[in-house]
Amino acid sequence: MSKPNVTNKLVILAGPGESTNILFQYLDQARSVHHIIVEAPVGQWQLLKRRVEKLGWSVVLGQVLFKVGVASWLGWASRARRRAIRAAFGLSAAPLPPKRCTRVSSINSPECIALLQGFQPDVVVVNGTRIISKKVLSSVACPFLNTHAGITPLYRGVHGGFWALANNDAAHCGASVHVVDAGIDTGGIVAQAMIYPTTADNFATYPLLQLAAGLPLLAQAVDDVLAGRLQIRPAPAGPSRLWSHPTLSQYLRACLRGVY
Repeated sequence: MSKPNVTNKLVILAGPGESTNILFQYLDQARSVHHIIVEAPVGQWQLLKRRVEKLGWSVVLGQVLFKVGVASWLGWASRARRRAIRAAFGLSAAPLPPKRCTRVSSINSPECIALLQGFQPDVVVVNGTRIISKKVLSSVACPFLNTHAGITPLYRGVHGGFWALANNDAAHCGASVHVVDAGIDTGGIVAQAMIYPTTADNFATYPLLQLAAGLPLLAQAVDDVLAGRLQIRPAPAGPSRLWSHPTLSQYLRACLRGVY
C-alpha cells in the first residue's frame, strides 16, 4: 500500500496502551499519521462507580473477581502467545513518537477540540477512548473511524470475541470497522472480518487477534475516506446488544463449554 499525499491529514484519538501503539505504528507505516492525541485513562474508582450505577454491586463484584483472579493471570500466562501473534502479523508495539503525540486529560476536553480544529484532519481514527461527545464529533468536518473488537451491532461494548464464543456463535467472532457516532458502537459498518482462535488462545489473546484482523480493514477505510468512496454496508442479522466485562461465574460457565 502506497502512502498518501502529505496534504491528507490522518489524526488518531486514543487511550494509552499496547493496542494504541500497535495501531499507530501500523497506520503510520501505511498512511503517514499526522498526529496522535492521547487521553489520560479514567480513574479506577470512577470506572467502578459508573459500572455500579449501571449494573449494580453484585455484577461489578463478579467482574472485579474475574479481573483479579483470572484475567490478570491469563494476561501473564499468554505473553508468549501474544508475542507470536504480533510476529505473525508483523505488528509493532513500539512507543509513540513524542513529537507527534499530545496528551490531554480527556478526549472530550476543550483542549482536544482546539487541537482537532487546528489540525483540520481529513479523517480521524479512534482507539480505546471513552465515549466521544457530539461536540467533538461535530468539531471538524471529516469522518471518525473506529476498529471494534466485536461484530456490530450483535456484540457492541467490550470483549466481543469472547462473548461470541461463549454464546456458541463463532460465526460472529471477529472485528468491525465502523463510523463513530454518539452511541456505543452504533455507527455505520464499513467492514468486518472473522477471527479463528486456536487452542492456544484465550480471553487475553482474542483482542489482539481481532486488532490484527481489523487493521487492514481500517487502512482500507482510511483510503476510501480520502478517495471519497467510503460506503456503509448492511448490518448482520440479529439483535443489537451492549456487552460488558464478564463476571467470574460467567467466565467459569464459558470454561465448561471449552471457551477460555
